[in-house]
Parts: sequence; structure tokens; C-alpha cells
Amino acid sequence: MRLAFSETQDTICAPATAMGVSALAIIRISGSQALTCVAQIFSKTLHDKASHTSHLGWIRHQGKDIDQVVLSIYKNPHSFTGEDLIEITSHGSPYIQEQILHALLSHGIRLAKAGEFTMRAFLAGKLDLVQAEAIADLIHADNAAAHELAIGEIKGGFSKTLQKVRQNMIDFCGLLELELDFSGEDVAFADRTAFLAEINNIYQTIEPLVESFAWGNALKKGIAVAIIGKPNSGKSTLLNALLQEEKAIVSPIAGTTRDSIEDVWIIEGIPFRLIDTAGLRKTQDEIENLGIEKSYQKAESASVLVYLADAQENPVTINTELLALQEKTKTKKENTILVYNKIDLFPEAQTQESPLALHTLHISAKMGKNTHSLKDALFNWAKTQTKHTGALSNVRHYNALTNTLKYLKEVEKGLKNQVSADWLALDLRMALHEISEITGAVSSEDILDSIFSKFCIGK
Repeated sequence: MRLAFSETQDTICAPATAMGVSALAIIRISGSQALTCVAQIFSKTLHDKASHTSHLGWIRHQGKDIDQVVLSIYKNPHSFTGEDLIEITSHGSPYIQEQILHALLSHGIRLAKAGEFTMRAFLAGKLDLVQAEAIADLIHADNAAAHELAIGEIKGGFSKTLQKVRQNMIDFCGLLELELDFSGEDVAFADRTAFLAEINNIYQTIEPLVESFAWGNALKKGIAVAIIGKPNSGKSTLLNALLQEEKAIVSPIAGTTRDSIEDVWIIEGIPFRLIDTAGLRKTQDEIENLGIEKSYQKAESASVLVYLADAQENPVTINTELLALQEKTKTKKENTILVYNKIDLFPEAQTQESPLALHTLHISAKMGKNTHSLKDALFNWAKTQTKHTGALSNVRHYNALTNTLKYLKEVEKGLKNQVSADWLALDLRMALHEISEITGAVSSEDILDSIFSKFCIGK
């Protein structure tokens, strides 16, 4: 969405609510000619109206009344876009919305491009890129955890943290640049020892954010929970019981599940992405083997491994098999839940707590008995992960912070080896560029295009 300078001077309009029948609909107009153009189709004078006021009147075009609306005025610079901005709240008929848009277009206003309102807000300094991206995340948040992450970024906590780090880097970079100006004088303006200490402080800020990305991304997309075990251990039955719908095919025939089946299960606002996998066994069936290999891949990439076993199976054998699975998938005890299934069929079975699992549970997936214990175990596990306040969830931010650390490591190495100011400045500028791109303090057109093109029209 590369906008020419002339396009940013245009007055734009777009529906701010989804098209379709509804009680109300909002059409948004922004630009220097917003008041002038809208005044030509509104039944009341607008130029003498104060900012942040609403007015009841009629939209009229070509001598016909289209709808009685509420028109809200937000004058520059005190608006979302920093420009004169008007919102028309009409009745929600698609025909009415189309007629109002047609009237606006006939008076020199053009349709906005995807994300153009938010881009104008960014260009006007009303928000930074982190906050702009958080708006898109907030719109698409479908659970409490994703909503909380987006709200935190919109409030600017993450941005303020980065701004403080960035300013410290700018200050030291300025001193290094000053040394370069006096390179023939053999003087040092930048205190290397002090900056080494400051780099350590920066590490303590950035490294926890980088480490939190896996958790933040999981909250955004759903915490991956791989349900894995032998054929006929009840994996598909358990998935159906937890979701309370027939999501997976259940059959006594071994090897029925040959591909992974996924769905999101929300517990107390936290999304879990349940993954039913193909049963683990040795087989000559080429297609089933592909499914089994995918089971291992899903288990390795999952945040939590739920290993399902028959209650009648020997605990020693179970532990041996579980250990082999953990070693193959690099899964830790802290992320493993062992579930003995079919306790309705084997009530006298001798089971025991496993030293390889965080929890050892006993359920009947078919009868729905004790399945709440798995729900509780998953929720409690998730609560222990909330040590990451304001967890990072945006892959662009993660990559930029990872690169920032990489360049700072080079600066640290250079400081310890007493390299010249020009080499220190080179790596420091690269680190500064990476962290500045996150908030948009510096930004390329490609980055802006990528971010704002993902917005809906009217936002």
C-alpha cells in the first residue's frame, strides 16, 4: 500500500463496520476537506460546530433524503488520524451505506485503502508501529489472553520500554560519533566501562522479551497440546470428549487416525490448540508411517505433551515408552502429562505416579470421567507460564530484538577488546536501527506496506 504524497493529502472515506444488515453502521471520513465535503450532503451547518460533538440530521443527495443519521466531528489535531475526522452513524441497511458512500464519492472524497486510517494516525505521530499492529491484533483477538496482550501493547508499555533502551543507545552512539570528529586528538568522550554496564542492563530488558516470544505466540495462536500414544489408546475419543463434539473419527480399528486433527479449546480465557495424532506403532503401511512421523513432529513443536495409555498397561513399560518419546521429541518432564485412560474398563488396574511427567492422571475419555482433571492440569500449567508480563507475540518484533542482541554482542566484544570508536559505532548503529524499526522511529516502505495492508478497510 505505497501511498504517493498526493494520496496522503486526499480526503478518504470507508465503512468502519462490516457491510450487511445491522441496527447501525458507521462510515468514517478523514482529511483536510472532510468538513467541507460532508457539509454539502448534511442538513445542518458544520463549520461552526465544536470538535468532539455529535449532531442529528439528514444525509441528502441529489434532492433526496437518504437517512437520518448522527454525525460526530473530531477536528484536527485532536482525532485518531490527526486530521479532521467525521463519523456518520446511519441505520445498518447495506443500501443506505452504499448511497451515503456514493454521495461522499461524488463530492471529491475517495475510498480509503486497507489500513489507511491507521497509517495516517502513525504518520501524524498519534501512535507508533507497535500500537498500530496491536490495533489489528485487538480486532482479531478471539480469546481473553490475546485480548490482554493487544491491550497491553496499545497502552504503550512495550513501546516505552524500547524507547528507554533506544535513547541510551543513541546517547552513547552520539559520544562515539564525537570521538570520530576528534579522531586526530586521541580523546575519548564515551566511558567504555559505563557503557558495558549499560549493555548488561539492556540485556536484562531485551532477553526476557525474546524468551517470552514462544509463550506470547502460543497465547495468540493457541497453546499447542499434542495428544499422543499407541493406536486405540483413546486419543480421538479424548479429543471429542474435551471439545464436546464429534471432531475426530472413533473406531476400534487400529490406525484410523492417519493425520493430525486440531481444534481450539478455551479454558478460562486461555486458548489451547488440541492436536489429535496418529497412533505410535511399527507398521508396513506407508501412509500410516507418514502420519506417525507427523505425530512426532507435532509432539516436538507442542508446548504440552499429553501421553495417553491404557490403565491396564504396565507402568514400567509406560515409563520406558514415555522416556523414548521424550528423548525423540526433546520434551521435558515439566511439559508432560501422563494420562491413564479407560479406568471404567480396568478399575482395579495398578497404576502409579510417573517420575517423567508433571502430572499423572486417571480418566475415562469414553465415559467423560475425570476429564476435568486434565482441564485443571492444563490450566494450572498455563498459569505457571504467566511470569512473562507483556509477553512478545509479534514475529517482526522478535526478529528485530534478536538482531539487536546480536549486534550488541559485537559491541560488547569490541568494548572488551578495546577496538576503535568507528568499529563500535558501526555495530551500535546496526543495533539502533533494528530496535528503531520496531516502533517505526525508522521504517522502510516495505515494512509499512506489510503491516497496514493486513488491516481491514475503514481501519
